[in-house]
Amino acid sequence: MATEIIKQLEEWVLAIIAEDPALFLVSIKTRPTNNFKVFVDGDLGLPIEVCAQINRKLYKLLEEAAIYPDGDFSLEVSSPGLSEPLKLIRQYQKNIERDVEVVFKDGSIKEGKLLAVAEADIIIEQITGKGKKAVVQQLVIPLNNIKTTTVQVKF
Repeated sequence: MATEIIKQLEEWVLAIIAEDPALFLVSIKTRPTNNFKVFVDGDLGLPIEVCAQINRKLYKLLEEAAIYPDGDFSLEVSSPGLSEPLKLIRQYQKNIERDVEVVFKDGSIKEGKLLAVAEADIIIEQITGKGKKAVVQQLVIPLNNIKTTTVQVKF
């Protein structure tokens, strides 16, 4: 039943955000307690007001469908936080020029600045060493070798 509900939520979210081509659905997560987390993002960011509008519309659709007649569900709509790994090409594109940590399927890790994104791979710039001994490398990383990629915030 959970998969059917997620598919229905996905259809509704896509219909709601269809009005704004800069918005896109990243993922929907659910817990056994009927708690739904919907992650939407935008090419230019996602203002909190837009999250609230999507939440209201989606909540209303869930209530009208009477999937949970007693109202026994919770719904959260947000953009993925920095701790959430990048999942879609559009998320990678949005984060070009930002520092990322790439965890490979074999468990190894590379950090660097995301320079470019293609259909099958990404390019990061990695600097090793300091000062005059610093070496700058550009690494081409196939997407199918990546377990997770997260944006790193540096101060």
